[in-house]
Amino acid sequence: MTTIADTLTDLLNTAVKAAGHGDAPVPLAPFVATADPRHGDYQTNYALRLGKAVGPNPRAVAQQLVDALPEHPALGSVEIAGPGFINVRLADDWLGADVVERAGKEDLGLGAPGTGRTLVIDYSSPNIAKRMHVGHLRSTIIGDALARMYRFVGWNVIADNHIGDWGTPFGMLIVAWHEWRDEAAYAEDPVAELQRLYQLFREKSADDAELTDRARAETVKLQEGDPENRALWQDFCRVSLEEFNGVYDRLGVKFDVVHGESHYQQAVHPMIEDLMARGLAVEDQGAIIVPFEPEDGKGLSKNPLLIRKSDGAAMYGTTDLATVIDRMDTWAPERIIYETDVRQSLHFRQVFAASRKMGVQTDFVHVGHGMLKFDGDVVSSRKGGGGMLNLVDVLDTAVAAARKVVDRESAELPEEERAVVAEAIGVGAVKYTDLSQNPASDIHFDWDRMVAYEGDTAAYLLYANARCHSIFRKSDVGDLTAYTPGVILPEHEAERALAITIARTPEAILSATEAAKPNVLANHAFQLAKAMARFYNQCKVLDDANSTETTTSRLSLVWATSRALETSLRLLGLAPVSRM
Repeated sequence: MTTIADTLTDLLNTAVKAAGHGDAPVPLAPFVATADPRHGDYQTNYALRLGKAVGPNPRAVAQQLVDALPEHPALGSVEIAGPGFINVRLADDWLGADVVERAGKEDLGLGAPGTGRTLVIDYSSPNIAKRMHVGHLRSTIIGDALARMYRFVGWNVIADNHIGDWGTPFGMLIVAWHEWRDEAAYAEDPVAELQRLYQLFREKSADDAELTDRARAETVKLQEGDPENRALWQDFCRVSLEEFNGVYDRLGVKFDVVHGESHYQQAVHPMIEDLMARGLAVEDQGAIIVPFEPEDGKGLSKNPLLIRKSDGAAMYGTTDLATVIDRMDTWAPERIIYETDVRQSLHFRQVFAASRKMGVQTDFVHVGHGMLKFDGDVVSSRKGGGGMLNLVDVLDTAVAAARKVVDRESAELPEEERAVVAEAIGVGAVKYTDLSQNPASDIHFDWDRMVAYEGDTAAYLLYANARCHSIFRKSDVGDLTAYTPGVILPEHEAERALAITIARTPEAILSATEAAKPNVLANHAFQLAKAMARFYNQCKVLDDANSTETTTSRLSLVWATSRALETSLRLLGLAPVSRM
């Protein structure tokens, strides 16, 4: 199988050739889902483009293409609209059969179009010795959703967590450790103690230059392999990663590779020497930069990439270049995606341009996200450390808000199950509030709205799926997951609207993946939940007045709805529940 849009586009391509336009210099315009069902289910404007190029006029060309369309059971009706749009309404029996077949496949019939392609996606990237805070939230959530979607469509995905584990802050921590550590506090909450030590060093070093000099010396010792400093650094990394993994487990986020900046340090200086030898990097006032020309990208000629400061220190961009080389040598990815704050856009444009000058051939993509707002306050990931909302606190706040709603709306559920549902809604609300928006947009967290059972919320989507399971529990079948679907005959308008929304789910997944925008899939999932609610209100599934065929059709439609909805939820990183 493939998507319905692809099936129709293949028919259009056959018609174009049969009508004698196969050599026309006009790229094929595919069929796309219509926004208004009055214009059919799918539409293409190809005749408009073709008519302008070959004549005699778009409507005449549209008629040629319609006449040349091969027979296919999907084609219920085909109409020409306006100046030359071709509108297709699917045959109801074919649509019903497609929904059943598609919902019965793990990939919803997409057929893994990304097979043979490799992607590295870089996201989350917290810093060692610091608690994960809200500044890491969007990168973690969006990056995880992208990794899930790319895997679903067949790509070989390497999810890479590029940890901040190197540099001067560790010399500062080592000095603070020797001077002011509280070993009991470290044993009880190691990351909290490390954050305290770091902040204490920052405060005391402001009036004590000797502390700063000592920190530089300890950093050099660490980088040169001093056994004591290395042991401390390794333990700081260990306890930090343990805490990170607890947060990731709660979010349902997994990585294939977790490499810190330290992993690439041995490659940095040889790379700089190579860049200098090839004339790609030059000395500038004691520093070393990679200069750019106008053709390297807009605005880059005035923004060279600094790869070594005049004091000999390497920069983030230097490590990022070494990381690109390592990834190309290790996996040879066709695409590398970086999910970070949108304010890092210039940095990554510089890194991508420098990589291309070095001869790297891959598709670089920076998915930049906007800011988070809590009660009107913008939360910046650049401040770091103290004063930031801890990520765990954000999740706990959302779950607590969800628990109040669950206790009110689902009081009949046992205590243990209500706790599970509240966790699913709370964590899901944090994720969905983010993922339902364009990544580049700023988003505002409204706790009460986020966990509401109505509106464009995670709870609304989860409830739509739980309702599907509830219908089956009340039926003779009992268990939705054990159901063998029958024939779907979408006779009622609400049945048909739900069926077409289900059938378009693979297209939404593919579009979201290609655009690197999870909100495309999130918005489709919301439309699916709304279509389910309308169907539920207008079409009795379990009614003695129904014929056997009608009951079977509607139960099958409910089953297919849950299949499409649960797939969408899981790709967004939400955890479906069967009761609410």
